[in-house]
Amino acid sequence: MTRSFTCIICPNGCEITAEYEGDTVYAVRGATCPKGDAYVRQELTDPQRNIATSVLVEGGELPLASVRLSHPIPKKEIFRVMEVINTVRLQAPTAVGQVALADVCGLGADVIVTKNVARANA
Repeated sequence: MTRSFTCIICPNGCEITAEYEGDTVYAVRGATCPKGDAYVRQELTDPQRNIATSVLVEGGELPLASVRLSHPIPKKEIFRVMEVINTVRLQAPTAVGQVALADVCGLGADVIVTKNVARANA
């Protein structure tokens, strides 16, 4: 089989074509740097994604704090991970880098706070 990709790893945006069958990649053409080749091989065999979203903050000046994963997870796990993240409720104050949820779904990725939210004035 043949599949085309636009690489998103670096600013070059290479148009890459891969020949593959199942999890076996026979050829990758069009990548101008080694990162493109690695990106396409991963996309074909084990696609990974990072998640950036927000969680509720109780008692804060803002109702939400942005969060992200500490590293990418398998693409097929996104919806299961989001179901768990959507149950997270943080107490203000929150701090950038704070672990909101460790090892989400046993995948080794932590949910990390990326927005400081101060405690609301009473």
